[in-house]
Amino acid sequence: MIEINATIIAQILNFLILVLILRAVAYKPVARLLQQRSDKIKGDLNKAEADRKAAEQTLEEYKNQLSAAHKKAQEIVDKANLTARQEHDAAVEETRREIERMKISAQAEIENERNRAFDQMKSQIVSLSLAAAGKIVSKNIDTKENDKLVNDFISGLNKDMFADLK
Repeated sequence: MIEINATIIAQILNFLILVLILRAVAYKPVARLLQQRSDKIKGDLNKAEADRKAAEQTLEEYKNQLSAAHKKAQEIVDKANLTARQEHDAAVEETRREIERMKISAQAEIENERNRAFDQMKSQIVSLSLAAAGKIVSKNIDTKENDKLVNDFISGLNKDMFADLK
């Protein structure tokens, strides 16, 4: 059996005093330090979770901005293509109008040249006719009758020439 003597009681008392001193000096500061560390880790985890959520939100905003930028860029490209197409069509139409004006001008110039050539030919024919008629009729016909013959001859030529030209 165990004998209870003064030494055991002194040792138990010393042990209890040591436990109280250790509790006051070591256990409470260590427990407080562990609690502070635990609180700091929880705070860091909460902060990390908040940062992760903020990063996800920022990423989502960037994705939305990028999508909007792509959409706007596509709109700009579409608008530029439409403008280019319209300018091309306008240039083609202006070229067609210019060609039509040139064609009309050329036709008018051709008609003028044809009339000028006809007038020159008429003048030459009249001169030749007068010369020929003058030699043939020389003294037999008067001037009035001579003019009538020339005019009849020219009228006949006009009808023949216009029929060939047209």
